[in-house]
Amino acid sequence: MRKIAMFRRLAACLLLAVSQLPGAALADDRAFEKALADFRALQRAEVKRSGIVGSSFYVVRDGRVVVADHLGQQDAAANVPVDAQTIYHWASITKTMTGIAIMQLRDRGLLTLDDPIVRYVPELAAVHNPFGNTGAITLRQLMSHSAGFGGATWRWRDRDWQPFEPKGWAQLVAMLPYTEVQFRPGTRFSYSNPGIVYLGQVIERLSGEDFEVYIDKNILRPLGMRESYFDRTPPYLLPHRSHSYYIRDGKRVAAPFDADTGVTVSNGGLNAPLPDMTKYMAFLLGDATRQADHDLVLKRSSLEEMWRPQISAGEDFTQGRMATTTWSGLSFFLDQRDGIRFIGHNGDQNGFRAYLSLCPDQHMGSLLALNTETRGVENNAANRTRPESRIALATDTLCKAVSISGK
Repeated sequence: MRKIAMFRRLAACLLLAVSQLPGAALADDRAFEKALADFRALQRAEVKRSGIVGSSFYVVRDGRVVVADHLGQQDAAANVPVDAQTIYHWASITKTMTGIAIMQLRDRGLLTLDDPIVRYVPELAAVHNPFGNTGAITLRQLMSHSAGFGGATWRWRDRDWQPFEPKGWAQLVAMLPYTEVQFRPGTRFSYSNPGIVYLGQVIERLSGEDFEVYIDKNILRPLGMRESYFDRTPPYLLPHRSHSYYIRDGKRVAAPFDADTGVTVSNGGLNAPLPDMTKYMAFLLGDATRQADHDLVLKRSSLEEMWRPQISAGEDFTQGRMATTTWSGLSFFLDQRDGIRFIGHNGDQNGFRAYLSLCPDQHMGSLLALNTETRGVENNAANRTRPESRIALATDTLCKAVSISGK
């Protein structure tokens, strides 16, 4: 699920424009209002043209929401509109919480990032490693996607009746003797869902709790994310759960509703409405009004440590983008564009697409969620022909113009 281009670039363009505006109130800044109006017009035109059913877009600055847009429907068949209560699936953005949990355990003295993964998940010794000892693969390498494992978790799924994701750890253990390390660990980047699932096992074994319980106690509750949860939706929230869709050969097809990610929950199981995700973003950005509470989740220095470059993410992540290099940090991705530091992660699963982008030095970030996948993920130049990419390319001039006007 490598997905770093498309709509996130659109959101990043708007952030780049806003981040360079003067310090006056955003609502009163004509340059920002024009940038936002142009963004909305372009987004609505492309959403309509490409058949995207519903989406939400938020901008957070200095701990408060300054833009909250909802567009389309959460349920096309029942004609239910998207609103602030709509619950989206955030897919691989879950990985950022998995990484934070590992850092929490590190700060409590229960592990170090350079510990071998087999110390906590000894079953991984069964993996075939033609490059040497699997015991040399570290937690840090798993967090930065440089451990050498492949991308897909359930790589043999080729029929609709087969499991969406493996239900239990025993299924993955059975696959380990047939799993190969693909390159010498630590030498290059390769996005890996299984690697994050292995980190989920570390969290469970050291904490003695299910991954979902640990994250709820140590991240969701402290941040006040009371309508966020993993996998299947509680009955009282079902009216707000967004459906999801694929566009295939010009036709809209419903994806499985309320899917369960099983044992891969640490890789992509998070569901949440946008207001809850803004609380998470405020924590990541460092809301000064709640810093003491946020430090109880993870101290600022440890969060900044996660945003240090570990390894180049390679050409797949830079094609058609403004950044010359995308780096993998510890469970986050990092860009530098026009002097602005961007931190983020995307998600793509079961028809949902989600984008989290931060400008931490400007205390600003954006969230974008969509409930429709217009085409399968491709990590090559064909990505530029996607509706999301066309929007992003069309905003390049806008970003430059607003940046100049804000100087």
